[in-house]
Amino acid sequence: MGDDLLFDDGLPRPNQDGGFKGATAARAAGISYRQLDYWARTGLVEPTVREAKGSGSQRLYGFRDILVLKLVKRLLDTGISLQQIRTAVSQLHEAGVHDLSQTTLMSDGASVYLCTSSDEVIDLVSRGQGVFGIAVGKVLREVETSLVDMDEHRVEGLKESAESKLDELAARRNSRKIS
Repeated sequence: MGDDLLFDDGLPRPNQDGGFKGATAARAAGISYRQLDYWARTGLVEPTVREAKGSGSQRLYGFRDILVLKLVKRLLDTGISLQQIRTAVSQLHEAGVHDLSQTTLMSDGASVYLCTSSDEVIDLVSRGQGVFGIAVGKVLREVETSLVDMDEHRVEGLKESAESKLDELAARRNSRKIS
């Protein structure tokens, strides 16, 4: 899907296969791993980097996949039915929207509409249909921030682990010098 062309501005690097593990994707989207697994198995949001192939294999999610996961969570939180969310996800995929930061998902509580311009948003609201909207660009930045924060915590944890090992090694050396 060209994830690396769209989103490559300070984000943590995906693993060597070009994706994020399920646990990372779930954390960044603010959902449980159980939800992630269910949504993948039912085809709501499937990983685009690598599907699970049997027991013990890992799914790998691209950045856009994580963004869609977070959007699905937002829509569920607003009370939209899973059936309508499936339609919205399908619309996002069919539209192939490249500039997601300019996209708004609007809903009247029953249906979800994909708006790619402010004129479309105004038309929808003026017809009395739009009740609320989700600015995809804002959600996109939240996902970026989540991934960057997780990567920073991981790097800090690795540094602390290395420092504690060095401290232990230094303590052993000092005890040898004393004896």
